[in-house]
Amino acid sequence: MNATEIPDKDLPLREDIRLLGRILGDTVREQEGEAVFELVERVRQTSIRFHRDGDEAARRELEATLDGMPREHARSVIRAFSYFSHLANIAEDQHHIRRTRAHALAASAPREGSLAHALARAREAGLSRNQLRDFFAGAQVTPVLTAHPTEVRRKSTIDREMEVAGLLAERDRTALTPEERAASDEALRRAVLTLWQTSIIRRARLKVIDEVANGLSYYDYTFLRELPRLYAGLEDQLATLDGGFQAVELPAFLRLGSWIGGDRDGNPFVTADSLRQALRLQSRRALGFLLEELHELGGELSLDGQLVNVSEPLAALAERSPDRSPRRADEPYRRAIAGAYARLAATARALDDLEALRHAVGEAPPYATPAELAADLDVIDASLTANRAMTLARGRLRGLRRAVDVFGFHLAGIDLRQNSDVHERTVAELLETAAPGTDYLARDEAGRIALLTAELGSARPLASDFVAYSDTTTAELAIVREAAEAHRRYGKDAVPNYVISKAAGASDVLEVALLLKEGGLLRPRENALDVNIAPLFETIDDLRNCAGVMEALLSLPVYDRLLDSRGRLQEVMLGYSDSNKDGGFLTSGWELYKAELALIEVARRHRVRLRLFHGRGGSIGRGGGPSYQAILAQPAGAVQGALRVTEQGEVIAAKYSNPELGRRNLEILAAATLEATLLPAEQDAPRAEWLAALETLSARAYRAYRGLVYETDGFERYFWESTVIAEIANLNLGSRPASRTKSTRIEDLRAIPWVFGWSQCRLMLPGWYGFGSAVTAFLAERPDDGMALLQTMYREWPFFESLLSNMDMVLAKSDIGIASRYADLVADKALRQAIFRRLSAEWRASIDALLAIMDQRVLLQRNPLLARSIRNRFPYLDPLNHVQVELLKRHRAGETDARTTAAIHLTINGIAAGLRNSG
Repeated sequence: MNATEIPDKDLPLREDIRLLGRILGDTVREQEGEAVFELVERVRQTSIRFHRDGDEAARRELEATLDGMPREHARSVIRAFSYFSHLANIAEDQHHIRRTRAHALAASAPREGSLAHALARAREAGLSRNQLRDFFAGAQVTPVLTAHPTEVRRKSTIDREMEVAGLLAERDRTALTPEERAASDEALRRAVLTLWQTSIIRRARLKVIDEVANGLSYYDYTFLRELPRLYAGLEDQLATLDGGFQAVELPAFLRLGSWIGGDRDGNPFVTADSLRQALRLQSRRALGFLLEELHELGGELSLDGQLVNVSEPLAALAERSPDRSPRRADEPYRRAIAGAYARLAATARALDDLEALRHAVGEAPPYATPAELAADLDVIDASLTANRAMTLARGRLRGLRRAVDVFGFHLAGIDLRQNSDVHERTVAELLETAAPGTDYLARDEAGRIALLTAELGSARPLASDFVAYSDTTTAELAIVREAAEAHRRYGKDAVPNYVISKAAGASDVLEVALLLKEGGLLRPRENALDVNIAPLFETIDDLRNCAGVMEALLSLPVYDRLLDSRGRLQEVMLGYSDSNKDGGFLTSGWELYKAELALIEVARRHRVRLRLFHGRGGSIGRGGGPSYQAILAQPAGAVQGALRVTEQGEVIAAKYSNPELGRRNLEILAAATLEATLLPAEQDAPRAEWLAALETLSARAYRAYRGLVYETDGFERYFWESTVIAEIANLNLGSRPASRTKSTRIEDLRAIPWVFGWSQCRLMLPGWYGFGSAVTAFLAERPDDGMALLQTMYREWPFFESLLSNMDMVLAKSDIGIASRYADLVADKALRQAIFRRLSAEWRASIDALLAIMDQRVLLQRNPLLARSIRNRFPYLDPLNHVQVELLKRHRAGETDARTTAAIHLTINGIAAGLRNSG
């Protein structure tokens, strides 16, 4: 841990943590009694001693305390530490906002990662306003929300925590009188008490539609208002970039995407019906927001036609309005807005059976497209601007116009995703039914491609209404037909992409193209394709072969013609999670980097615009880490103004629950995309010696990782017994099953529970294992210059620096002492000792190698913010691990009653929330 003293600027954070801790302590004492409160304090203090010193006396005292803990007290103790951790997180987030605002007020230079910083760098590089406008005109930046099951908190809990955060923010920004401060204290106590009396865990597994509703809440928290504000701030900065003022209106380059309701890979509960429901719920949220903003705008623009001039188009718009009230006869803007409201209300009724909260003043035809609404708002804007009321145009109207542009009537594009195995079986059945004897599954890759390209050149459908297909084929046909219906109802942006999991050949893409043809989304006679088809390469072998697959695909004339209809854009998705589970952290990162380089070259040869879609999880073991550094560390040419990245599980709440933090995180994505595209000069091409060194390190790390995980007898048993993986499967995290099959093989386990299990026991194995062995072997081969070379690579190669910085973070969150207590759960003593000895040695070797290369004395020496966060949170988090171990002992010894099981689930919930990026 970083032993540096906390600077004075962190005093407000310490005060907030103490305040919230005191209120929670009072709540525990009041609600649960003095005995529980004293037990919580005793466990906390002993845990801190064990964490700090690791001495056996503290370990024995902790075990004795927990072993003797009355069963009726376990639940209260777990909840106390869970909420201590939650409240410390809230204080951390509020302090981050506090420091960001202080920097903005005091600093002479803009903050790194902000759009202001990116624009300042662009100006230093000699880029003009027009060049930057051209960049944004072609840019595409899309964070994609997924329902991957790593968010353990209920929405009710998140709402209460946001209430606490809001009260802290109010105290921070307002000079309170003694009376107001007392009222604020009382409000905090009410919020914490409500939190205490609210269930942390879900009583039932989420359904797909629940996940959709949870995802939509972040639009209310952040996206609907903060995205328009981000655009407005960026446009204002561009307007004054070259001196003077020149108004700028940018196209919508930053939009939201979603997998929730469209991701069928491994989730049998996502169907055509759930897609339809998701699309409708999204549209209702967008239309409801636009209707409310139009109503508010009408209340604000009370301009009198006798006092102001209006444009002819505005007068005509007012004249067409169904508002005939004599009280508004001289209020042309209100009449025009009332007409727009009436049309939008009719649109909501026609599209989604949604009745506007406030009835329209009269009947009006619905808008056919969002562009029609945008045109009416443009008329209002132009009239205000032309008649010396630009200040009014730059208020609510500006935000509303941007919201229409970004969200339309569909809110966000929903991607479809399915596994290539399912497509293969579906296409085989369709072909065999249409032409018996085709025997598609028996054909090699070349034979499949020949058959598929022939079918794609024909306009005849394969599916027949008179054939009873299997459930799988029926479901796959239904989903593409539902997507086609969504295009007709909401526009093509409603379902813009189709992602293919486990893509391994060009035929995997052509199979999806054939299914899209069956749904009417691919029309051979027009060479028209209405959605992007994105292969997802996930395993180490997939990453190594992806360039060859794309070369074969892009060389096919039938596919090349379809790309013309997509503006020569080809998206490729790269999987961080499964590649890490397959080959370990270092090899996964390196193979992803090499894959990007190879894909860039293939795209260049075929005159294709490449857009990479990064399937990153929250944890380091699933590709997580700081977004800004990760984007800038991409190889030159990998970004090209286009970026899509998944936002998963608990990371969504951490980034987007708070509107200020949410806007900041959206800004980081836009700023990093700009810098990586237009300002690549600082990233010199990595030297050949660096590439060779990392290739060697990767090979060594790969052997060490595979040797442990897939080639060590008994490791599978060790994993299942030393982690809570079996218990995780029964926790109501999400709608998708935790495993692909009923097997316990690690190969069949999904990446999410794999990483989640190692995070819970605080070993974090997927984020570092193999690195220590690799560096040790490398230095043995190059004793004279090996360390100097690795240190140079860290200082001068952003990609290597990002890899090591992420490893620094994950190792700082690990705790070998706590992990040793989980190892004791393994029944076979010889197996336990043999494997934990290897784990412990590799953990120590990885830390030593990392510190030497980064030239640090302690972990996180260069990341004081995270060091502070760990210092503040882990005294409340560590006890949950100790309690969890004791409960697992009882449970596995036969104490399987509902109370013990529920207590284990509570610890899983609390640890995951405390770690913040556990999956």
